Amino acid sequence: MAERARFTTILEGLELVMGLGIHAEELAAPQRVVVSVRMEVEYAAPPSEDRIEAVLDYDFLREGIRALVAERHFHLQETLCEAIAALCLADERVSRVTVRSMKPDIYRDAAVGCEIVRSRA
Repeated sequence: MAERARFTTILEGLELVMGLGIHAEELAAPQRVVVSVRMEVEYAAPPSEDRIEAVLDYDFLREGIRALVAERHFHLQETLCEAIAALCLADERVSRVTVRSMKPDIYRDAAVGCEIVRSRA
């Protein structure tokens, strides 16, 4: 039996302006958040045709993240990362996902963030 084809699909540095945080200034106005996602994607075989229909189209991820952040304020980066991971794992071809969110403007001298790794059960 042939081994399945594995690829890593990456969305790096998606810059969003969104509601995120628990402090008064974070609740009062949206802030810049940078999101990166790495999805380990498995196919029955490597794509034999050079067509987007043969693979996972990462447009769904970018659009899905934008929709998630448009519909609510997230208090925690952890819950934002979990929501994005769930979006990725909804596609059966995704076996594992790493999600990172960063708030680059909280401190003058450092960005703060969260990173999670989730796998299909």
